[in-house]
Amino acid sequence: MKRVIDRKQFKFYLWTAGAFLLLYSFAESFAFPETILKRIINSFILIIYLTILNFILFEYILHFIKLTPKRFLIGFLLVVGYLALYTFGLYAWRYLWIQAGVYTPFRPDTSVLKDVAAHSQFSLTYLFFFGIVRHIYNYTKLISASKQLRIEKQEAELNYLKSQTNPHFLFNTLNNIYSLARDKSDLAPESILRLSKILRFMLYETGGEYIAVEDEMKILSDYIALEKLRYDDSLIIKFNTDVEDMKQPLPPLLLIPLVENAFKHGVSETRNQPFVDIHLSVTRQQLLFIVKNSVEVSSDIHEVKENIGLSNLRRQLQLLYNDYDLSVQKEESVFISALKINLSSHV
Repeated sequence: MKRVIDRKQFKFYLWTAGAFLLLYSFAESFAFPETILKRIINSFILIIYLTILNFILFEYILHFIKLTPKRFLIGFLLVVGYLALYTFGLYAWRYLWIQAGVYTPFRPDTSVLKDVAAHSQFSLTYLFFFGIVRHIYNYTKLISASKQLRIEKQEAELNYLKSQTNPHFLFNTLNNIYSLARDKSDLAPESILRLSKILRFMLYETGGEYIAVEDEMKILSDYIALEKLRYDDSLIIKFNTDVEDMKQPLPPLLLIPLVENAFKHGVSETRNQPFVDIHLSVTRQQLLFIVKNSVEVSSDIHEVKENIGLSNLRRQLQLLYNDYDLSVQKEESVFISALKINLSSHV
């Protein structure tokens, strides 16, 4: 049975032994102040032996018993043997150091059984103390590992959602450029140049956890300019901002799905008076982003079907913030997306 003991585990045994020695010596200093130094040396010698026993018990013996639950006799003999080590074994260890002149016996005239009984209380107290501390330590490690696993899972999911969003955006943009190229529009080269600019920004500026809100506004403006190339002057676009701090951190490309949705599922399907009205405000870490766009009048006025962009955005918000609200509604000829985020509630 081979078990690997890491450095942290080894340090834990040493720290626990030191803590018990400190607490026990502190208690004895009140009862025996005149001999406290000798008693600390005695306790130190006993704790060395008991720490080695605890190490073997918790790291090897108990694991062996768990692996062989059907071998009751072997487990029983191991328990009995270990009790002997904690009692008579401790007495023998103490006697060895008495003979070496290091350990000081304060009751030299007592019988062997009385000495064994007295020192057994010390060993069992230390065993009980160590068991409680070890349980708390392992529980804390378990909670920490579980939390770390949850964080890693959320990060993996968030990265997956981002990896979905960017190709989705690229696919839609390439379709737009394809339409211009098919119509042999003179605007096709300019659209390719703008797309190149956006992709360069995505590759080199959005790799971190945050970007400044001014950079998010810049990429929104570039995307709007790219989309606008496909339409004539009948398309009305408004982009109003009220930002208190342009350096306010914001997850990159968080807002673009709502703008992309306005063009792809709104303006592109509107025959009369197409428009996109965008409002962004960030005040005291409260973000409000409202996107209104024209839609064709249909019988299912209030029915809203969320596409992959909106679904991914909603899930990203769940992973990123504790306090947010994303609402979408469809009126007679207007689709409204409203996003509110308390930016200080970042997970």
